[in-house]
Amino acid sequence: MTPHSRFLQHALSADAAASWPLPGGLAARWPASGCVQIDPPGDGADSVLLSCGVHGNETAPIEVVDAILDDIAAGRLALRCRLLVIFANPDAIRAGVRYQNYDMNRLFNGAHAKQPELPEASRAAELEALAAAFFAESAGRRLHYDLHTAIRGSAFEKFAIYPYPHQRAHNREQLAWLQQCGIEAVLLHSQPANTFSYHTSRHCEADAFTLELGKARPFGHNELSRFAGIDRALRRLLTEPRTEIAPLREDDLPLFRAKYDLLKHSEAFRLHLADDVQNFTPLADGMLIADDGDIRYVASGGEERILFPNPTVKPGLRAGIIVEPVRLD
Repeated sequence: MTPHSRFLQHALSADAAASWPLPGGLAARWPASGCVQIDPPGDGADSVLLSCGVHGNETAPIEVVDAILDDIAAGRLALRCRLLVIFANPDAIRAGVRYQNYDMNRLFNGAHAKQPELPEASRAAELEALAAAFFAESAGRRLHYDLHTAIRGSAFEKFAIYPYPHQRAHNREQLAWLQQCGIEAVLLHSQPANTFSYHTSRHCEADAFTLELGKARPFGHNELSRFAGIDRALRRLLTEPRTEIAPLREDDLPLFRAKYDLLKHSEAFRLHLADDVQNFTPLADGMLIADDGDIRYVASGGEERILFPNPTVKPGLRAGIIVEPVRLD
C-alpha cells in the first residue's frame, strides 16, 4: 500500500474514534469508523460529503481525498465548508478487493434491511444515518460526490451518474461544475437505485453524483496526474465555495439516459460482447446484446451504448445498463 496520511491510517485501523486538533481552530472528529468530519466556525456554510472506497479496490479517489485531508491538517488548505469524508468500506480497502461479501453500492436506499446478515448491509445503514445527521445540520448547499473508478476502460474516461431526481430539476450549475472537473459525459438516471448517491439525493435532498474517474488500480499504481481535474475542483470548492462557475456548455458534455437494465435472472445469462468491452461502447442496431434462457436483449436504433457490463454478478442483480443520448430539456 502506498504511504498515506494519518487520516487513512486511522480509517483503516481498529482504533477507537478520536478528535484531533487542526490549524485555524478546527478539529477533526470521527463520528464513525472510517469517517472524519471537520466543521469550520461560522454560519451558512455549504456541507460537502466526499465518499470513496465504497468499492475497496478503487484506490485513486481514496488517495486524492486523503491528500486533501492531509493538506487541511497541515494548514495548507483553508477549509470554508463543512466537510464529511467517508472511507466507506475499510475491510475491502484493506483487502484490496471490490467487496468481500456483497456489493455495498447495491445496499443503500434501505436495501440493507433485506439482507441484515451482511457486514456490508450494517455498514450501509450506518453510513445512511451518518449522512442524514450531517446534512440535517446544513444551512447552505448540500453536496455529495461519491468517487469511484471503473473496473474496465471507457469511451469517456471520466463520467458522472446523476441519480434520478424525481420532481427536482437537474442542477445546471452542478453539471457545469462537473464539466470544469474534466467530466466528459453524464448519465441521467431514469429510475431509483440502491446506490449511495441516489440515497443522499432522495432522502437528504443533496445534489449528489457518482463520479467514475478512470480505471481501478492498486495503491501505488495510480497516475494521479490523471485525476488533477477533480483534485483541483474539490480543493477550490472546499476553500472558495462561492466562486462563480462558468456556464454549462451543453454541446461539449454528452448526456445519456438509462434506457433499461440488463438483469441477470439466472446463471444461464450470457453477454454477447467481448470480455474487455469498454463502457459507452456503441451497439449496432439489431445486435444480440445478451440472453438469459428465453429472455433476449437486442439493440435497437443504433444509438444505444453499454454501461457497466458485468456478467459475473449474482442472479437478481444488474449485469449492465443500456443507455441512449438525451438532451437536458
